[in-house]
Amino acid sequence: MSSLFLRTLREDPADAEVPSHKLLVRAGYVRRVAPGIYTWLPLGLRVLRNIEQIVREEMDAIGAQEIQFPALLPKEPYEATGRWTEYGPNIFRLKDRRGGDYLLGPTHEELFTLVVKGEYSSYKDYPVMLYQVQTKYRDEARPRAGILRGREFLMKDSYSFDLTDEGLSESYQLHRDAYVRIFDRLGLEYVVVKATSGAMGGSASEEFLAVAPTGEDTYVRSPGGYAANVEAVTTAAPPARPIEGLPPAQAHHTPDTPTIESLVDFLNEKAGLGRTFTAADTLKNVLVKTRRPGSDEWTLLGIGVPGDREVDVKRLEAALDPAEVALLDEADFASHPFLVKGYIGPAALAANGVRYLVDPRIVPGTAWVTGADKPDHHVVDLVCGRDFTPDGTIEAAEVREGDPAPDGSGPLSAARGIEIGHVFQLGRKYADALQLDALGADGKPVRITMGSYGIGVSRLVAVIAEQSHDGSGLIWPRHVAPADVHVVIAGKTDEIVAGAERLAADLEAAGVRVLLDDRKATPGVKFADAELIGVPTIVVVGRGLANGVVEVKDRRSGERQEIAVESAVAHLAQLTSAR
Repeated sequence: MSSLFLRTLREDPADAEVPSHKLLVRAGYVRRVAPGIYTWLPLGLRVLRNIEQIVREEMDAIGAQEIQFPALLPKEPYEATGRWTEYGPNIFRLKDRRGGDYLLGPTHEELFTLVVKGEYSSYKDYPVMLYQVQTKYRDEARPRAGILRGREFLMKDSYSFDLTDEGLSESYQLHRDAYVRIFDRLGLEYVVVKATSGAMGGSASEEFLAVAPTGEDTYVRSPGGYAANVEAVTTAAPPARPIEGLPPAQAHHTPDTPTIESLVDFLNEKAGLGRTFTAADTLKNVLVKTRRPGSDEWTLLGIGVPGDREVDVKRLEAALDPAEVALLDEADFASHPFLVKGYIGPAALAANGVRYLVDPRIVPGTAWVTGADKPDHHVVDLVCGRDFTPDGTIEAAEVREGDPAPDGSGPLSAARGIEIGHVFQLGRKYADALQLDALGADGKPVRITMGSYGIGVSRLVAVIAEQSHDGSGLIWPRHVAPADVHVVIAGKTDEIVAGAERLAADLEAAGVRVLLDDRKATPGVKFADAELIGVPTIVVVGRGLANGVVEVKDRRSGERQEIAVESAVAHLAQLTSAR
């Protein structure tokens, strides 16, 4: 360590929000260059490469072959699939000196498709699985949490190419099983959940989420085994109700009731309607504007949800993907005077040609209290299917603890996680766009079907740190740690220094990876750094050497034991052989 390019810090970085960000910077694993862009220092790069190796081993084991594409890519393939515009502001675009359009690759479906098209032409060539470990670039609007959400990151992406849907299902399962082995080897606590496909396209889609309270993804699960990202949860629509015999809709003066809470209070205390209302009886109408990729035109959209629920922006964005979504600002309301803030109802939307999508719970025959489209007025008993007809449904309302699972397997509970892997059955979206065919046994062309499978390799470094740390620092699982043993020289005598150096050399000769703290620092500083850096086994060579013993500490459990010097190498070699 006296020559290792390393500087540990005692204070957390000012911009750090989550434990992994704080600890990886403090322990000298990464350094910030710009928002969402980080340098990997020697210890960090060791951990990153160890994770890469595990990923490669499991990908090779299922027959996938590694290749590597450039990160600088031409516009044309992405234009052919529509993603040049679909990605909107999320990709880095640039021009070369001749004015040609390029991008920094956010993902490589197009390139994989084209390389297979260029090399293979017969049904005999299939199936095939290819992968790469490559740097990706996405212009994140809000890079945060260190390397958890960056603008440059390392990703393993693999792709399967099959002649049939049955073949795709087999390739998908091979990858899914490989991911389970990878994340098990990394010692992660994770769940596999149903997911949306987003701009990737395709049908079947599952996410691997590392369980972490700091995660940006919310997922739900039921006692019966249902699990899904909230963006992928579907709402079971209740049966339609009879409309006949329902009381007519009536507008009421409801002064100073722009919120659901104030409306319910007024209805129950002052309206004199002779019944009790709850927020669930109200229909909340939220106005947003949407814009298709590549377009400058914004379009109004009304979203109706039961008043006891909020609109979940991530669910809304997923439902409308790839369109861009934004809430209305004051200028938007000013330019559309039929939108009366706090009192918007379906009538004004229909009269002005505004598309209106509602939560699946809002079915024909259900009666609601909602805005009457003029200040301080609401309509009571507005019946869906009689007084207003939505243009369709949308999954935009929040999913809550206790909601029934879509498959009937019990009430949902919610938790947070960090996406570490995503598997898609893409189908023929990219093969269709880029004309990827194989000549079948009957001489007729067969359109290839594809799968796409990603793992955030650099993100995994932070994820492991999120799940594996304590108040003193990082605690790396042995498979990914930058070393197996951290030898601390806790003394200045020639005997102690020579004994520690000899032990380190013997361990290296036995195949044990060693980090030797031979710095001219106090034992206290060395012990603090050993805890911070997080190598799983710490060996202290100090005054006990005079009695023929060294101290071995397990970083995770904190357990300490004295080991005779003559048996230390054999003991430590056996201890670290698990990796």
